[in-house]
Amino acid sequence: MQTAILVLLAAAILAWLCSSVRRRAQATLRAAPLLVWGAPAILTALFCGVAIASGAFRAQLALTVAIYLAAPTLCVAVQGTGSAARPGFLDFLAIVLLWLPLEFAAGAPLVPRASQGFLHSVTYGIAILLALVLFLGFRAFPGLKYNLPRAARDYWLPLAAFAVLAPVLAMLGYLIGFIPLPHVPTQAGGRMGAAVVVVFLGTALPEEILFRSLIQNLLMLRFGTGTRMLLLASLIFGCAHLDNGPQALPNWRYMILATIAGVAYGKVFQKASTVLSSAGLHMLVDWTKHFFF
Repeated sequence: MQTAILVLLAAAILAWLCSSVRRRAQATLRAAPLLVWGAPAILTALFCGVAIASGAFRAQLALTVAIYLAAPTLCVAVQGTGSAARPGFLDFLAIVLLWLPLEFAAGAPLVPRASQGFLHSVTYGIAILLALVLFLGFRAFPGLKYNLPRAARDYWLPLAAFAVLAPVLAMLGYLIGFIPLPHVPTQAGGRMGAAVVVVFLGTALPEEILFRSLIQNLLMLRFGTGTRMLLLASLIFGCAHLDNGPQALPNWRYMILATIAGVAYGKVFQKASTVLSSAGLHMLVDWTKHFFF
């Protein structure tokens, strides 16, 4: 059941890559803006159903999730449909309200330990899906690049960037004590192949939607497309890794490497026509670190 739920969420997220889905959602929300409130209601009901099936349902948990999904929706809904000339404070606040509770595992004490990993993954998928509804469907900001590849560069840019970025991260990571010297992978080929899909859908794509399509893109829409906004978005991405192991927290080593990687991800995002390109680069970096270091 757990796998089926995660596959369902992934399919719903990927469906937004289809141009007809995006256009229909945008037209529907323009015609009836109050329908945006259907998203948090449906997603809260979905979470509650999953929690019940997992034996983890509690009224306090359901209320926490309902508030978590309603707060960013309110920030966006009061501004109306269609993107303004520049994103406003409430748009950035909505992103923070979606991101930080997940980053700090808010509500984890309300969930039995055995169900925490699964329900966190479900909440992560629900949050990304709501973000797409709010910013791609309702606000319809330009530049999110949540679409299928449209040019040949969308395919070769991640590979070219990886060829430059990987040696830099590997050498610096070793010098500052973040990773050991590379080794021959010990996992079976089938497991390594399957991990490509898992890392892409479970980590790379959601993080690229958040940090590139939303944070970097909205910063540039608001303050300009200069290098400063790229560096700021990359620093935010780096700081998001301060609470990640395996080293002692705050993990400044991880922050440094993630910030450098964020610059590369951000440049690929800028030059490509789709966020899938920066997600592909992100996946290659994470996959390589997992199996070779």
